[in-house]
Amino acid sequence: MRTPPTSRESRAPRERRWSRPRWVFLGGLMLAVLMLATSVAIFMKVRASVVEEQQKRNALYARVLENYVTRSVDTVALSLAGIASDLGVPLTATSKAISSNLRQILVSLPQLRSLAVIQLNGVVTAASDEADVGRRVDVARLGPLPSSSRPAIGSYVTGRGLSSIALDSRVAVSPGAIGFIPVMQRVRSAAGDVIVVALLHSDGLVRQMRLTIDDPSSRAALTGFDGRLYGDTADAIPGTSLADHTVFRNFLPRIEHANFEGPGIDPDDQTGAFRVSSAWPLVVIVERPLQTVTSAWLRGVRAQLVAAAFAVLVVVGLTIVASRSLKAREEARQGRDRLLAKIARSEQELSVIVRSVQEFLFRTDAQGVLTFVNAHWMAAIGDAQQPILGTRLEDVVATRERPRVEAMLAPASSAGVRTATLTFWAATDHPRRVDIALVPLHDGSRLIGFAGSAVDITAREEAEARLAEQLAFMALLQDLSPLPTSMRDMSGRYVDVNRAWLEFFGLTRNDVVGREKSCIVNDAERRLHDEQDRRLSAAGRPIQYEATFTRSDGGRRDMLINKVLVPGRDGRPQGILSTFMDVTDLRDASRTTQEAREAAEEASRVKSEFIANVSHELRTPLQSIIGFSELGAGRMRHDALVSDMFSDILSSGQRMLTLVNDLLDVAKIESAVGTIHLERTDLRPLLRLVVRELAPLIDARHLVVDLRLPTAPLSTKVDPFRFQQVVRNVLANAIRFSGVGETIQVGARFASDRSIHIWVRDHGPGIPADEVEDIFDAFVQSSKTKDGAGGTGLGLAICRKILDVHRGTISARNVAGGGACFDVLLPPNDFTDTVPGVLAELA
Repeated sequence: MRTPPTSRESRAPRERRWSRPRWVFLGGLMLAVLMLATSVAIFMKVRASVVEEQQKRNALYARVLENYVTRSVDTVALSLAGIASDLGVPLTATSKAISSNLRQILVSLPQLRSLAVIQLNGVVTAASDEADVGRRVDVARLGPLPSSSRPAIGSYVTGRGLSSIALDSRVAVSPGAIGFIPVMQRVRSAAGDVIVVALLHSDGLVRQMRLTIDDPSSRAALTGFDGRLYGDTADAIPGTSLADHTVFRNFLPRIEHANFEGPGIDPDDQTGAFRVSSAWPLVVIVERPLQTVTSAWLRGVRAQLVAAAFAVLVVVGLTIVASRSLKAREEARQGRDRLLAKIARSEQELSVIVRSVQEFLFRTDAQGVLTFVNAHWMAAIGDAQQPILGTRLEDVVATRERPRVEAMLAPASSAGVRTATLTFWAATDHPRRVDIALVPLHDGSRLIGFAGSAVDITAREEAEARLAEQLAFMALLQDLSPLPTSMRDMSGRYVDVNRAWLEFFGLTRNDVVGREKSCIVNDAERRLHDEQDRRLSAAGRPIQYEATFTRSDGGRRDMLINKVLVPGRDGRPQGILSTFMDVTDLRDASRTTQEAREAAEEASRVKSEFIANVSHELRTPLQSIIGFSELGAGRMRHDALVSDMFSDILSSGQRMLTLVNDLLDVAKIESAVGTIHLERTDLRPLLRLVVRELAPLIDARHLVVDLRLPTAPLSTKVDPFRFQQVVRNVLANAIRFSGVGETIQVGARFASDRSIHIWVRDHGPGIPADEVEDIFDAFVQSSKTKDGAGGTGLGLAICRKILDVHRGTISARNVAGGGACFDVLLPPNDFTDTVPGVLAELA
């Protein structure tokens, strides 16, 4: 076999061989590009000369036409000068004589439509056309009137004569292409200044310009310095503005004659020339479309273009043919080299594959004696180092499996590939279970041996055994679960159920497996479960719901059901796994609890309404008792005994009224009648107002109130009336428990979290530690009030409920040095301005 060249040896010749067609192709391509570039340069030079020749022709036309226009206007100006001199002779300057003279002059000037003498007010005093004499015309339409005796050219006027601008008659409107150019001269006469007007025939000028050019593709135009068109040999309407023309934008008034290339009177590109009249403010423009010039150039060089293109194509074709021919030769050589290299690589790869394959590969002769084994089998021999080649295949397997090997090696067998699962007992480091395959090898019709392979399946069979054990364990675990569990396929048929499920429904496994759920539930219950199955399939995640099951004995059970989709190997759901729990007893207990709670709430409501009604009925007689006792005490001041009796009645009635008012507050709270309306308020004025209201009590006990308030506003959202009620109750408690002459500290500030902290601190006996929270319960008083200083036991309970609605808190603590401190905390402002808050009932 020929040894392929190494990569380093073959790389240089390959590169040289590949460079030949590449250089041939690049050389031919460069030659074609050079020919094409040369041809383009020549043709473009010819085009430039054609355009330049056209520019010269345009300039010549412009010069000839400018000379013609200038001479025509000069002739008209001389005529106007003669008429002006005649008007200066009094003996001959009569209207009739002047009109006759004008008619004679008009005969010798065919480029004029008419001649006339017009006063400054527009009255025609003399004219070559007798119909115009005495007519009044609009002199403004003639353009700016000359201010001196020098002739001037006016604006283009559409019409056939002065009748088209008459003010006292109607004249048919003439087409835009029919008009005249007024040439005017001011003349001073004895009767005043008059204007001599010559109506220059613009159509005559255009016809002469068209005859001079004599080229249908070219055009000539006559304009004024302002770009106003006087006439055009094409279809442009006289009187239109050409101020955006290249001549007026780029040349005038700096340059009086030049050639140009670009947009012209038409928007298409033009080759043109212009020239300004040497004596008059007139511009002659000559243009020819650039496309027309280019087309004429292409028609002239068409044969040369075809010849050049053919030459380039010939060069390109020859280059491609030569390049392909060389490339085909190189590809043939490379194909041969690649084929040789591929054969060598295939032999190497096959050798590597045989050495690295993780299966036992072997070959035997016709009698089953091993003649070849791969490296993997040699490695499997391990430390045994037993000779393997020359051993019979049946001697390698277990004794009980040798007949199967003999059958596989039988020459008379007609099977092609012969397979079996055997145990390699010898010729390996340990027994191995293998899947073996034998293929008979023939030389013609004669059997010469076998080629075989064996796949080690020991680990797979061990894994299958472990998996079977795990499945048996999971089945046992599911069977022992106290929760009824079932597995159904996507068609709704039961695949498996556990023992708890069978016991719950009182069925056997044969009654359930392979059947639908209609065998255990009625139609209404089945529709509910079907709907939940559809929800589970749509959601794709576990669901939980409650349902009722009717047992065979008619009893109904409440069940909490959990369902989950079981995915298959392809990721799609293959079944639904369900578990449920009997919650009948739990639901019965919950219903019993709910009924008891509703009964308790009803009793509390009746009690609250009773207290509210009784307290309301007590207020009227108490008011009468207090009023009459005050009246009796005032009238019986002289009788000390009777006066003391009335005073005792008064104080008892007031205490009773206070108790009734507190009971009414409690009734409002418990009956959910009271509401709180929050509004943004500065708390400092409210605190000062409460201290001012309780000043009589403070002064009676010679107490001092140390009011500590910040200078900045303490703004938050509260119900002002209820907030003052809280402060009033707390401060009244501090007054009652403070000794004579002591100090009560009242303060407020912003806490670190922007909540508002209000405190009231006294120097009284304090609160027992085990009663700090109890004093906020209804009808509970501190044990320190045995001296009669306490109230009804409702004030602090009302304060806590009011602050609960404000989302605030109130608490009490003993202070070192004696006394108690009540802390009120109001939350930051994060709720609405006015929210009706219902005062919930006291616990």
